[in-house]
Amino acid sequence: MNMMNLVNVNKRFGGLVAVDDIDLCVEEGEVRGLIGPNGSGKTTLLNLISGFLMPTKGRIAWLGHDITRAPVGERVKKGIVRTFQLTTLFEEKTALQNVVAGLYLRHAWNALAEIFGIWSARRNSDMLEQKATDILGNLGMAHMQGQIAGALPHGYQRSLGIAVALASQPKLILLDEPLAGMNPIEKRELMEMISTFPDKGITVLLVEHDIKTIMRYCHKITVLNFGKKIAEGSPNEVRANQDVIKAYLGDELSYA
Repeated sequence: MNMMNLVNVNKRFGGLVAVDDIDLCVEEGEVRGLIGPNGSGKTTLLNLISGFLMPTKGRIAWLGHDITRAPVGERVKKGIVRTFQLTTLFEEKTALQNVVAGLYLRHAWNALAEIFGIWSARRNSDMLEQKATDILGNLGMAHMQGQIAGALPHGYQRSLGIAVALASQPKLILLDEPLAGMNPIEKRELMEMISTFPDKGITVLLVEHDIKTIMRYCHKITVLNFGKKIAEGSPNEVRANQDVIKAYLGDELSYA
């Protein structure tokens, strides 16, 4: 099913065209790769999809409904959630507290009841803590839940950022270089987990520079260069595309 559809989406910053008339269709249940050289417009495109930026022109549709001008909060409620290249965590809070904070985006919370310790609010907090524990456990971080986020190793901080995003119960999760700074074992473990997201009803749009990972785990790949889409298809189709080889992959193809 067509989940996210971008039609002629363009983003200008003054005289710079960061995204140039992009058409993109993301299907439900896929892990979609988004690749290209530095400065090709990948992160800008994620910002447009998630609502952190508004397009200069073009249309963005979600499940057939126009969300081109919808704010970030509205898109989160619809199930569109993104992570960032740099982790955005409450560094002084525990891993568990960070995920609970993400859960509050999806659950009603009576602030006065919480402050005064009313029983129903306490029960709600207990429920959210259990859900947060389950999310961390699914990412292999149950043993880290009591540790301060800012003191976690870099790889675990990246995983925690994904856990916080999962807490808001996304239907589409936008991952911006989630493997940055990880060693090969950490990358493999995290990508094995991400590859199971479609089975849980979560579609993935993944920006990543690790070509071997993209080729191995993505069902379909979209390639950008200078803000334009230059290719799209299966890993084998992208690997064989001469425009992609010339613009980006080059010798990396022999190792992908």
